[in-house]
Amino acid sequence: MKPQAIKFIVLIAAVNILFSPPYSHAQLPSWNDSLSKRALVAFVERVTNFESPDFVPPKERIAVFDNDGALWSEQPMYVQLAFALDRVKVLAEQNPELREKQPFKAALEGDLKTLAESGERGLMELIMATHAGMTTEEFAVIVSDWLATATHPKYQRPYTECVYQPMLELLAYLRENDFKTFIVSGGGVEFMRPWVEEVYGIPPEQIVGSSIKVKYEVRDGQSVLIRLPEIDLIDDKAGKPVGIHKYIGRRPIMAFGNSDGDYEMLEYVTSGLGPRFGMIIHHTDAERESAYDRQSHIGRLDKALDDAEKYGWVIVDMKNDWNRIFPEAAR
Repeated sequence: MKPQAIKFIVLIAAVNILFSPPYSHAQLPSWNDSLSKRALVAFVERVTNFESPDFVPPKERIAVFDNDGALWSEQPMYVQLAFALDRVKVLAEQNPELREKQPFKAALEGDLKTLAESGERGLMELIMATHAGMTTEEFAVIVSDWLATATHPKYQRPYTECVYQPMLELLAYLRENDFKTFIVSGGGVEFMRPWVEEVYGIPPEQIVGSSIKVKYEVRDGQSVLIRLPEIDLIDDKAGKPVGIHKYIGRRPIMAFGNSDGDYEMLEYVTSGLGPRFGMIIHHTDAERESAYDRQSHIGRLDKALDDAEKYGWVIVDMKNDWNRIFPEAAR
């Protein structure tokens, strides 16, 4: 064989090794060998195989994840709602008239049904009223301090230990395959930024969430951003594709959600050109976590469940598809 031919064969082999994904099944140990896992792995292998007709360049490999109910537990209430309830108690001591005004009245009385029905907008109103006038740095400190001591009411663990181990493995698996992972959540972006990098490995600049307006000021010679009592973006339902366009600027090729609040995000991502993948985390495990869908006020899954087959969205059955729910420390 001529030296030139040998060099060509070696070059082709090197390219195949370089662009072939790592063996994936061993990298998702908390996933049972289910149809949902096989579909997930098959998609990643297709879009990362240089020789595949569905190959996607690394710069276009973007995956977006809802947070509440998709990456960590959202029952019996959103974690940020639990945070807001603690903060509104302090606010009510300073402003007693809030005790008769919704959603503050419901918050103080522990009326979770009314609070849930107020949706993301009601939650954002609580946050705005509680933290208006604070700097972004002050807010980040309050969030970090609260998470350091607050525990989940059911699991009696820190909230940051109530994340889903299979999803942590999935995030790592995608990044190993040159995906850029983003959170696109209805929760507050500034509530998530202080801790998501340590917990999920996702940097704060890759967090898209609901937000309130801020303004620039110089206080005591320091440049700061002040949080205003005005909504900037509600990153839920139809707001999610808007947030993706506004802050990511490229249509992702993978989307992961768990509720009807993620419907438009899943629809937007999977209706694009080229290979697309959508996945719904269905909460079916009442023993290890929670079982809920159509009738739940938190993380309601109804329309998206009905339309999953129509759009080709893969449904994860948490009870049967995952052999572990939380990381070892939180089991």
